[in-house]
Amino acid sequence: MPLTIVKNATCTFCGCVCDDIELHADGIRITETKRACSLGESWFKNHTAEHLYPDALIDGHPATVDDAVEAAADYLLNADMPLVYGMSNITCEAQREAVSLAELVGAVVDSHTSL
Repeated sequence: MPLTIVKNATCTFCGCVCDDIELHADGIRITETKRACSLGESWFKNHTAEHLYPDALIDGHPATVDDAVEAAADYLLNADMPLVYGMSNITCEAQREAVSLAELVGAVVDSHTSL
């Protein structure tokens, strides 16, 4: 398989959002990281491009992404007390969208750091 090199990749694992990482991938896995800390290196090397699961699931059954988005919207709109949780390993832009969604449906926002 041809080697793919991605320069200036961003790692969102710990929240430092290092954005100068170089990744080498063989089409299935990331085989080398340059300028990543040990946490980032482990995170990148243990995530693969393998397609192990269907694009979406509804109640544990394979579904189209459109159907899953519709189901998720129904769940959120009908929830008594929706929760938007996590967001520690996502970009600022994704966090902004999650908070906007939470405001739209009247959800509570929480993170794994609230322990």
